[in-house]
Amino acid sequence: MASALADDEVAAAPSALRTVLASPLYRGATVALFLSGLGISAAAPQITLFLVDDLHTSLTTAGLYYLTNITAPLAGYLIGTRSDRSGKRLGLFRACAAAGAVGWFGMAVSTQVWMPFVISALVLAFAGAAGSQLFAELHDSLQETADTVGAAGDGVVSIVRMALTAGWIVGPVLGSLLAATAGPRVMLATTGLCTLAQIFPMGFARTARTERVRARPHGPRAQAEHVRRRPGPRAMLPLLAFTGLYCLVYAGEPIKYGYLTIYMRTDMHLPTAISGAVIAIQPLIELILMPVAVIAARRIGMMRLMVFGAGCGVGANLCFALTGNTAGMFAGQILMGGVWGVFAALGIIVAQRLLPEAVATASAIFMTSPAVASALGGVTGGLGVNLLGLPHVFLLPAVFGLLATAGFAVMSGSRHAVT
Repeated sequence: MASALADDEVAAAPSALRTVLASPLYRGATVALFLSGLGISAAAPQITLFLVDDLHTSLTTAGLYYLTNITAPLAGYLIGTRSDRSGKRLGLFRACAAAGAVGWFGMAVSTQVWMPFVISALVLAFAGAAGSQLFAELHDSLQETADTVGAAGDGVVSIVRMALTAGWIVGPVLGSLLAATAGPRVMLATTGLCTLAQIFPMGFARTARTERVRARPHGPRAQAEHVRRRPGPRAMLPLLAFTGLYCLVYAGEPIKYGYLTIYMRTDMHLPTAISGAVIAIQPLIELILMPVAVIAARRIGMMRLMVFGAGCGVGANLCFALTGNTAGMFAGQILMGGVWGVFAALGIIVAQRLLPEAVATASAIFMTSPAVASALGGVTGGLGVNLLGLPHVFLLPAVFGLLATAGFAVMSGSRHAVT
C-alpha cells in the first residue's frame, strides 16, 4: 500500500510540471512571479543605502522607511475584496503591477527624503497585491479544471510559487551589482521595469470567470448573491488566526537578516566566503523542499505540516542563539530552509482554503502580512539586541516560533484543519 502511494506521488510531480507547461495562464504566472521576485529583491537590500547615501538621511530615519509597509495589508484587503466582488482578477493584477512600476520609477527620481516614504506608503502598498491576484486566478482556474488536473493542483501552485522564490534568490545579487556599477537610481528604475514586465507574460485576455460575472443578471437577486459572497468578520477568523501565526514565524526573518551577518563577522570572525555560504544555503534548501512539502502534505495534512515547519523555526533560532560555531550556523539555516520550504509551498493554499468564498481577499491578506511581520520583527530586534545582545536576541524569534507551533497544533486539531 505504501509503495503504491509512493508511486502515485512520484507520478504527480511531473504531472504538475506538464500542467504548468501546457497552460498559458500557469506559464505566464510563473514568469510574472519570477520577475516580481527578481525586481523587488534587487531593490530591498539597497533602499537603506539609497536613502543614506543619495538622499543624505540618517540611519535612524532610513530604518523608519520599513514602517511604511504597514499600509500594504490594508491595500491588499481593499484590492482583494474588490476582486471577489467583480471577479476581475487579471485586470486588478495589471493595475497593481502598473502602480508598482510608477512607484519604483518615482523612487528612482526622488530628490527629497519624504518622497520615498510617501511613495511606499501610498503607491507601492498596492503593488504588493499583484501577486495575490495571480494566485486567486490560479485558484479559480484549478477549481474549474479539477476533474482533469486532479491532485496535481497543489503541485501547480507550488511550482508557480517556486518561481517567486527563485526571483528572490537571484535578485539581491543582480541588484547589488547593478547598484555598484550604474548607481542606485538605475537599479530602482530597473525594479520598475521588472514590475511592469509582469504584465506581458499574462497576455491581455479576460478570464472566463470575469465573463461570467459580467454576464450575471442584475437586480435584487444578483445583489443578494453579491452580499452572500462577501465574507463577514466571523468567517474570516480562521484566516486571520492562521495569518497571525504566520506573522509570528516570519517575524524572525528581519531579525536574522539584520543581525546574523553582523554576529558572524564581529563575534565569530568568520571569513566572508563562509558567512555568505551560510546565508545562501537557506534558499537552496527551500527550493529543494517545496515540492517535497506538497507530497508530505498529502499524507499528513497541510496544517500538521505547518506545526513541523514552525518547529523548525524554533530549532533554527536556538542554533543561532546557543551554538556559537559554524556548524550551528549552517544547521540553523538548513532548518530555516525547512520552515520556508513548508510555508512558501503551502501557505497560500491554506489561506485560500480557510476562506474559500473569497479567495482573492484571502490571498491578499496572506501575501501582504509579511509587511506586518517585518515591522514586528524590526521592533523586536531593535529592542532585543539592546536588552539581550548578540547572539541571544535570537531567543526572541524562538519564543515567537513556540507560540506559532502551539497555535498551528491547535488549528490542526480543530475543524479548521486543512488537508
